[in-house]
Amino acid sequence: MRIVELDYLSIGPEPLGATLYLPEGSGPLVGLVEVHGGAWVHGDRLGNAFLDRSLAERGIAVLAIDFRVPPAVRYPEPIADINYALRWMKANGPRWGIPPERVGVLGTSSGGHQSLLATLRPFDPRYLAHEAPRAWDADIDATVCCTVVCWGVTDPVARLAMAREQGIERLVEAHALYWPDEAAMGEGSPQAILERKEEVRLSPTLVIQGTKDDNLTPDMADRFAAAYRAAGGVVTLEKFEGQPHMFITSDPTGAASQEAIGIIAEFALRHGSTGRAGRGLTKPPEMEEERP
Repeated sequence: MRIVELDYLSIGPEPLGATLYLPEGSGPLVGLVEVHGGAWVHGDRLGNAFLDRSLAERGIAVLAIDFRVPPAVRYPEPIADINYALRWMKANGPRWGIPPERVGVLGTSSGGHQSLLATLRPFDPRYLAHEAPRAWDADIDATVCCTVVCWGVTDPVARLAMAREQGIERLVEAHALYWPDEAAMGEGSPQAILERKEEVRLSPTLVIQGTKDDNLTPDMADRFAAAYRAAGGVVTLEKFEGQPHMFITSDPTGAASQEAIGIIAEFALRHGSTGRAGRGLTKPPEMEEERP
């Protein structure tokens, strides 16, 4: 494995950095842009280093990114950074053997939420705030071959209600820092976006969820999967009995974590290798199969 440190976007006083984990071999490779969690306000690109390294060891290139967080910015500005990172990966990936049609995204917790917004709405003008360099192919966009969401906040409105009811002040405060108001929270809720039947891009999606996650409502992953299917998308929900929020990070060598990493790798390799999504998949092909 080779690790490359780079800057992908110059904005503000400091450029936004990324760590690229490259597997052995020349490609063509499947690439994932990895979006860290941290309740929208904490964390950095090193938070999921074990997961990123593990995926690279299984043949997947991973670009772990930093992006702007509160209090410097609020929604929707971080989504613009993620949208740009996806386009950056598709424009620059070929130099490392990563074709643009093989680029997907992986997000954990609040990073899962933000990844979903970036991929459901790749052409939203707010998310396209960062202009592409003239040297890029004009057809490069933020659509993806697949999406992986680990313990994602797919319904921030429901999560805020849960945090208030249970008195989890750190989560209540994080919502207040990230969201301008509760109307914006509803507008930027993947669950509500699907239920409103917005016109969205639907990539094959994998959801990893522990059943003892005290940071989310117990039904959040199930409700999202049902809404995604109802919208015409293909989604695989993998639930891990007794596992908490961030279980891969908290117990990386545990049996559940190792199984989850294997499932993520298999999913990304299978869907990335088809090369179908690259520049504008509206709905997944009918032949896509769902894991039982």
